[in-house]
Amino acid sequence: MTAEQTSLTRMELAECLTEAAQSVSSILTTEYPTAVSRSYLHPVLGPLAAGPRVIGELNDQFERLVAAEPSLVTPAGLFTLASYASALGWLTESFTELTSSVEQICSRAGIPMEPGTPVVGGAVCTGPDDEDEFDFAFSVLELAAIRTAAEAAGLTPGDYVEVLSPALLAGSRITDACMEISSGLLDDAAYVLDEASDHVRTDDGPGSLPTLVRSLLARMGSAK
Repeated sequence: MTAEQTSLTRMELAECLTEAAQSVSSILTTEYPTAVSRSYLHPVLGPLAAGPRVIGELNDQFERLVAAEPSLVTPAGLFTLASYASALGWLTESFTELTSSVEQICSRAGIPMEPGTPVVGGAVCTGPDDEDEFDFAFSVLELAAIRTAAEAAGLTPGDYVEVLSPALLAGSRITDACMEISSGLLDDAAYVLDEASDHVRTDDGPGSLPTLVRSLLARMGSAK
């Protein structure tokens, strides 16, 4: 059987990228029950629960895509593979960073990382004991909510804010990463699907690279 007969069509390649984009975006809508004693972890528990599953599914699909060797001899196949690999690598790196952040947060709070394990002891992080000393501008209602949540978590209000703040930051970072990865995959899927011919550009120009590859190159350049 020839490569031409067994190659994935542009429609099939675009569907692979679109399905990957949908899987990545689903991470952001995943809910995970958060105990009141761990309320400061709420911003990250949903993504933390869904991430490994999605990464595993994408990795399995990537291996199937690589195994479909005939599709990779076409420019569209190579373009799709580059986009998919970039998305998988970026997502894996983002969740490695998220996991590290959550471990640090749990360490600060003096609890084991596994969700659902009871709080052990009190707070180990340092911070102001009086909410009036916060560096944040909280309303009266917000201060009351912080005091209530801190009490349920076995933390002082100051310590509670110190563990909630990095959780909010980590949640924001993984949200941004998932949105950019998903958007890039959809852009690349549209490019593969909408090409007038069965070929996509493979010249050296920046416009010939998948969106995610260009995004990663730009991130590497700005990090130097």
